[in-house]
Amino acid sequence: MRVVIELRPTSELVSAAIDSAAGVSAFAIAGEVPGFTVDDEYTPVAIPSGVREVADTSRGDRGSYLVRGEIPDGDPAARTASAAAPGVTGVYADPVIESVLTCGDTGPVGTWKDVAGLLGRDELIAAGLTGEGATVAILDTGINAAAVQRVSGATIAIDGSRSWNPAGVGGTAGEFPVDHGTMCAFDALIAAPRATFLDIPLLQSTRSGGSRMDGLLSDALAAFAHLRTVLTAQPEDKRSPVISNSWGSFAPQWDFPAGDPGNYSDNPEHPFNVIVTSLDAAGADILFAAGNCGRDCPDGRCAYPDRPITGANSHPNVLSVGGVDTGRRRVGYSSQGPGRLSDRKPDLCSYSHFLGSTAFGAGVPDTGTSTACPVLAGVVAAFRSRWSAAEVSPARLRELLRSTAAGGAGAGFDYDYGYGIAEPRALLAELQKVAARA
Repeated sequence: MRVVIELRPTSELVSAAIDSAAGVSAFAIAGEVPGFTVDDEYTPVAIPSGVREVADTSRGDRGSYLVRGEIPDGDPAARTASAAAPGVTGVYADPVIESVLTCGDTGPVGTWKDVAGLLGRDELIAAGLTGEGATVAILDTGINAAAVQRVSGATIAIDGSRSWNPAGVGGTAGEFPVDHGTMCAFDALIAAPRATFLDIPLLQSTRSGGSRMDGLLSDALAAFAHLRTVLTAQPEDKRSPVISNSWGSFAPQWDFPAGDPGNYSDNPEHPFNVIVTSLDAAGADILFAAGNCGRDCPDGRCAYPDRPITGANSHPNVLSVGGVDTGRRRVGYSSQGPGRLSDRKPDLCSYSHFLGSTAFGAGVPDTGTSTACPVLAGVVAAFRSRWSAAEVSPARLRELLRSTAAGGAGAGFDYDYGYGIAEPRALLAELQKVAARA
């Protein structure tokens, strides 16, 4: 079974080397851990001091490090030995993550131009909310900028210097084959035509037996660690990163059972869920697709018997996004709550199942909560043109998005629509009121 091990190096010499030099190997950090085969091609991920609530005061909290590898399937003694090794503070699941497409085979409902009208894009642009100055990180299969521009008629700005590839993944930012990530970038561009995009081809699978659009949570963890570096390099009063994640974990067999300290789906202390909390606190707006395991039409991969919004997709510090069509009806595959890390999920719904990027062929809709998530990510990026995270924190923006949502649930919350359908015009009016009172 693939796992991620968190440890604090017991050797001060190793700790000093990690602090002073990049590229230290996983084996140099982990050493010989009983029952664990280290993946030395995986660059260790640093968890900075202060990210976890409990610090190791006995040696000064210098943070911890994550390395990837395997323990034998069906051998609890090996896992026990790994967990008991010097310096090891946790052994966590490294589940397969996959893009969130759809089981729906119906035609498109409306077009991306209809979505632009429903979002009030012209009004947002008139108010200066274009996405300029904001960054949108698309963590997916990679973006084909030429395809996005050909269909949208708009230039998409991609920052190659701050984009990032997982270990073993080649290719250049903005030049990946047309696929799921191109669809996501197109959909985010609808509301944020002047945003700058970071291309994070997380789902370019390199694992043995993997499909064309899956990866491992450990690569997502490394991607978020990269984004934390990008974020902290920006001045606090200019931070405006939006992180769009149209992927999730569908099958419990890749995870440790709920209640196990190494579990991901239900465990806020899993390192990935911890780093999500850290990025939110540092000023990132983080969005996840709610998934396509709705009771009306679940994706064939959905293997959780209940509560299919799992792990970071249900994190209390992210926007979990369900889907509606342009008629404002919930699409049957959109996952329903409650969530596993936070009960009230999804948070909101946004638009899906419309004719947009044509990434999967002429006449094929942009679909799934994979589409709803970047559509809303574009809305958030548009607002970040004017209101930075220092002025309106990610937590406050989530509150305002929920309180100004409409339709679906109406007043209050339900597990189908969350707090309702995101309404950018209403959000703009509310923020303008706040600015007038300031």
